[in-house]
Amino acid sequence: MSKVGVIMGSKSDLPVMQDAIDILNGFDIQVEVDIVSAHRTPEKLFDYGKHAHTRGFSVIIAGAGGAAHLPGMIASLSPLPIIGVPVKSSNSIDGWDSVLSILQMPGGVPVATVALNGAKNAGILAAQIIGSSDKCVLDKIIAYKEGLKIKVNESAKDLK
Repeated sequence: MSKVGVIMGSKSDLPVMQDAIDILNGFDIQVEVDIVSAHRTPEKLFDYGKHAHTRGFSVIIAGAGGAAHLPGMIASLSPLPIIGVPVKSSNSIDGWDSVLSILQMPGGVPVATVALNGAKNAGILAAQIIGSSDKCVLDKIIAYKEGLKIKVNESAKDLK
């Protein structure tokens, strides 16, 4: 069974990151949640990044606000796909600092970046990555997307 690591720089990021956790739980994907601060717990960050692939993780979702170094630093240490979630935090410049910090990675150290506070899409993207090699997860993603289509069509009917 695939496992996704959902990490964040501080507990204050959890309300945003909960959307990724909920989506992954909905797809029956095992999730392990932790707080790993790039600036306050660098030793933990290095250990997590270097060993996540040996602990059964398939993807890591990393949420961070402000300077938002967590996703990029994890990507520099791990061979796994990393999805960065920029979080609009209290010390943020409308979230743009976080978006650009995660988005503007140097060549060779990719981080897939979702929208500001876009943890839901991070969870869906992680599931799609896993679904590319796990038919059970793929079937759940197909059903999820069909459900989205049905909701839109039902909403359109309400307008008529």
